Amino acid sequence: MPIYGKARPVEGGLKAKSSGRGSIGEEWWSRRFIDVLESFADRGRLTRGRTYARKGQVMKLRIDAYEVTALVQGSDPEPYEVSIGIDPVPDTVWESIEQALASQAVFRARLLAGEMPPEIEDVFAIFGVSLFPQSSADMHLMCSCPDWGDPCKHTAAVLYLLAEAFDDDPFLILAWHGRTKDDLLAGLRRLEPAEVDPLTIEETPLAERMEDFWAPAVVRDRPPAPPVPPALLLRLLDPPKVKVRRRDLIDVLKPAYEALPDLEQPE
Repeated sequence: MPIYGKARPVEGGLKAKSSGRGSIGEEWWSRRFIDVLESFADRGRLTRGRTYARKGQVMKLRIDAYEVTALVQGSDPEPYEVSIGIDPVPDTVWESIEQALASQAVFRARLLAGEMPPEIEDVFAIFGVSLFPQSSADMHLMCSCPDWGDPCKHTAAVLYLLAEAFDDDPFLILAWHGRTKDDLLAGLRRLEPAEVDPLTIEETPLAERMEDFWAPAVVRDRPPAPPVPPALLLRLLDPPKVKVRRRDLIDVLKPAYEALPDLEQPE
């Protein structure tokens, strides 16, 4: 049963940037996170959670690998302890994800530039990892308050502020999944094909290389590239300012693209 006690005021609490009744979260990744949250959570608790987030009732927020912890001031004298956990991603799976990202120039370039491409969600899905929780079952929500809501208003307030933290730094999403920005970018650079400096190549006289000239060429095996979702092109390009019966053109075309089989990359 929801708890409706009046929250004690907090000085210096973390306040959501959005005010009034506007939505929380501006970038695609934070809105994706909020949309999932609002798809399964109790509306009343979410409303009170947004109020808590905007009033600054969250006193502390920390993002670690696989766990977010926070202190939220409610009606009791002592703040409530909130913990939001997700299942860990095995190192072997992370290695496969990094290899897949490094094998695609668009992923590597945009991530190294500090951007979060929308199609990265599909790469994680290939390896059975949900970049964003799909339901409450994908998160381990805990709060020391007496409300058994899933989430309660205190946890909801933390989730809204977490979305705003993702707004400011999308790499915090990956840090929550166990890879900091520095670790991920270092892995991408390590997997990037090495560039050969022509000045360091030792020249061999032509006469000594004639036998090799007619030898059969050796073709190196390359690891297969991950399949590209058919709707990838729609997310890579800027959305056209065209509407069909008041709907964005991309929203109209997306079901048709998703009905196509995945396209394999040429080897």
